[in-house]
Amino acid sequence: MKTRAVRLYGANDLRLEEFELPAMGEDEILARVVSDSLCMSSYKATEQGPRHKRVPDDVAENPVIIGHEFCGEIIEVGKKWQDQFKPGDHFSIQPALNYKGSLNSPGYSYPYIGGDATYIIIPNEVMELGCLLPFDGEAYFYGSLAEPMSCIVGGYHAQYHTKNGSYEHRMGIVEGGKMAILAGVGPMGMGAIDYALHCDRRPSLLVVTDIDDARLARAAQLLTVEDAAAHGVELHYVNTAKCENADEALLAFTGGTGYDDVYVYAPVRPVVEQGDRILGRDGCLNFFAGPTNPAFAAEFNFYNVHYASTHVVGTSGGNIDDMKESLALMEKGIINPSAMITHVGGLDSVAETTKNLPKIPGGKKLVYTCIDMPMTAIADFEEKGKTDPFFADLDRICKANNGLWCPEAEKYLLKTKGGM
Repeated sequence: MKTRAVRLYGANDLRLEEFELPAMGEDEILARVVSDSLCMSSYKATEQGPRHKRVPDDVAENPVIIGHEFCGEIIEVGKKWQDQFKPGDHFSIQPALNYKGSLNSPGYSYPYIGGDATYIIIPNEVMELGCLLPFDGEAYFYGSLAEPMSCIVGGYHAQYHTKNGSYEHRMGIVEGGKMAILAGVGPMGMGAIDYALHCDRRPSLLVVTDIDDARLARAAQLLTVEDAAAHGVELHYVNTAKCENADEALLAFTGGTGYDDVYVYAPVRPVVEQGDRILGRDGCLNFFAGPTNPAFAAEFNFYNVHYASTHVVGTSGGNIDDMKESLALMEKGIINPSAMITHVGGLDSVAETTKNLPKIPGGKKLVYTCIDMPMTAIADFEEKGKTDPFFADLDRICKANNGLWCPEAEKYLLKTKGGM
């Protein structure tokens, strides 16, 4: 079977190509990808090429398919897995395999599996490790967002706290505690706010910061103070660039005692150091945002580490349980990560979009691999709709859904563009 895919050949060398997939083995699965959301991790892999830890050294001779936040449909199942999977099943994938200690991962390391392709062959290890996950949600794009949401969920579960006189780590955020999400209204920050307000272990205070009024206003419109209060959370959005003394302003929300849990959602030294300064006793700082600079460093107050038991954790990706939790919450409608998406495009837009991700404003860029379409901001649908009825219809559908991408928009796109 032929597939069309975006493959990485080296640093900043992405190519959209059509090629023949090999015959599927008895321990493999043939699948069709429908959606993939583009991740900054793919940008990093593209920028570094074989210098990236997950990209093979011989990628120039044996290119890999990029994309690891994908959802699709099973087409054919090898004999080994026919008792667990069947054609027509919808699936999502946890790409962090850690198979036999290897860093190899779909979207970085494999020639025949990745999210930016029409058809893929899922290798045995994915099923063997339980990383091929069934998904019964209303739309494919929710399955694509399960992987980034699992990273957020993992960040919450990785937090830990202690009691005086005890060395036992109590995992998770402080329930009913004080939480801050710094630089927190980007796409991942939006997911983090959604999870904080609607999961089963919530803070009593959540303060979200950024330095962009427009981004803060969008977050406040979609994840409202009123909804937070209905779930027992006092929510504040703060533009720290407008504070005379940002540390004092943030600490004032806690009565000066500091925060139990602080998340840093941008790899920026002043933001990390501000997070350290606003920690309370036994406060845990989660450095969530992955830097591209391997020498990235920031100061941390070790006086407080010694006397106030402050500490830091870092998470990179979620595990299988985090992925399952994300999928279940979306299937039940408890969380709605649609707010993460600001752009939609087809497979032909992947290469240039991936190479330029840091320069493109907005949140998640969603790709439908079975169609061709320029990467387009949802906010631009109205203008494009003046000359194109397709975008006019998409604009109408999204506006009826508070300006967000939604299952109805996905169904219309796939039907109109001939992708399904």
